[in-house]
Amino acid sequence: MALKIENLKPTQGSRFKSKRLGRGKGTGLGKTAGKGHKGAKSRSGYSVRIGFEGGQTPLYRRSPKFGFTNAPFKTIYSIVNLKTLEERFENNEEITVEKLLEKGIIHKVNDGVKVLGEGDLTKTFVVKANAFSKSAVSKIEAAGGKAEVI
Repeated sequence: MALKIENLKPTQGSRFKSKRLGRGKGTGLGKTAGKGHKGAKSRSGYSVRIGFEGGQTPLYRRSPKFGFTNAPFKTIYSIVNLKTLEERFENNEEITVEKLLEKGIIHKVNDGVKVLGEGDLTKTFVVKANAFSKSAVSKIEAAGGKAEVI
């Protein structure tokens, strides 16, 4: 069969003829137009809100709410690692919060300065900060330094 414009037709199932609702009993979708009798779904303008489960308590209200966030009273430390101290300070130097600010290692003293133990120490320091991690204290003392909590 030759391909001619008069022989063209759409592929089977590609075209959908919409249902003609409310056009008399003979159509099978007359009277209530397939919406049944009464209730919200039969009314015009009906749309269900997000999370509505037909009057049943919705999942987001049934699921347990747990946990606690102490955000307004949370302690926020300015963090400094040992590798930074090793790079920026000389041997036998005393490291304080003021010197950290001066050298631009920290930009702001929030609720204090905490020294963390990332990196290795070869120099001896006296470090004065608000908090230390256990690994930082052990590395500072192993290098012959001192960690003082202020």
